[in-house]
Amino acid sequence: MPMITNQPAKMGSYSEDDVLFLLKDLSNIQLEDSTLNREMRVQAGQHYSESLPIEYQPPEEYVDLFWSTANEYKSKVALCVGIVAEQIYRNKGNQTILVSLARAGTPVGILVKRYIKFRYGISLPHYSVSIIRDRGIDENALHYILEKHPEGNIQFVDGWTGKGAISLELTKACQQFEKNYQIQLDDQLAVIADPGHCTTLFGTREDFLIPSACLNSTVSGLVSRTVLNDTYIGKKDFHGAKYYQELLPSDVSNDYIELIAGEFSAINPEAEEIALQREHEEINVEFKGMQDVRTIQKQFDIGSTNYIKPGVGETTRVLLRRVPWKILMRDPSSPYVRHILMLAEEKGVEIVTYPEMNYLCMGLIKSVKGTSK
Repeated sequence: MPMITNQPAKMGSYSEDDVLFLLKDLSNIQLEDSTLNREMRVQAGQHYSESLPIEYQPPEEYVDLFWSTANEYKSKVALCVGIVAEQIYRNKGNQTILVSLARAGTPVGILVKRYIKFRYGISLPHYSVSIIRDRGIDENALHYILEKHPEGNIQFVDGWTGKGAISLELTKACQQFEKNYQIQLDDQLAVIADPGHCTTLFGTREDFLIPSACLNSTVSGLVSRTVLNDTYIGKKDFHGAKYYQELLPSDVSNDYIELIAGEFSAINPEAEEIALQREHEEINVEFKGMQDVRTIQKQFDIGSTNYIKPGVGETTRVLLRRVPWKILMRDPSSPYVRHILMLAEEKGVEIVTYPEMNYLCMGLIKSVKGTSK
């Protein structure tokens, strides 16, 4: 096993008791560009992880909608956290090491850690690491964790599933890690919502709104998306990210954690009951999302499945940091898509009613090849 000299970055607005970020701090480097310029470079072949989108700063009414949504669904989110946390603890017990996938997984990992502390009185270690589609997981971060916890049992955590690209990336990364270092890792991903049927460890398979999907860094500890750019990241470095300290006045990361954690005592009995039921259910991984995606790709003549992002969480991301073309909606009257309708109106994006899909909505990214800056 390689000797690890990296240390957790002192970054982000979360307490170190909640999470340690195994990331290299790139806060002083200019990595952002306009959404259009960045989209053009990505579609021309540059990997999305080499740069960052400019952080979208929402208007006041959108933040108000985030809070009304968070309050409306706090019990549901807490229940889903409780269900998945109960399953994790039953499977792995006191040796569990929570490893959330930055950045959408980070608040979920914190909530799972908080629930297990509330329910079982055990404070599990929790790290946040980078995984990048087509480039794998940060192996230096994994070596750091294994060096610190040689008897530990890693549990990877994320927010939700879309097509299942990250689930597949995690499986591939774990297989490669075992091949390289003869260390076997559990590639089963724990998520709050699994509408894509990509894992067996989930709170729900309903495509519902997880409020933390509505915002970017201001609900994720003020940490950017992760970066893997050879100009700034050496072979022995952790993957990188930025800490947006200038956004502290808008930060709701810890307020959101406290809001959801405040529901744990109320949902605890139901979470235990459902987790117990899951032990006796046959749960299959079918990657149903890709079936919908391929149908829509053909129907709308879209060049790559990478331009199709299914589910409430992924559609929100398209509107926040990509160049959207259209939004498909199974049911525009659903309360889970109010924020999407608001963002689409703000950005002038067409909403298409499309009832024949498993997901509530899908975000279609615009092809910008040949577009002048």
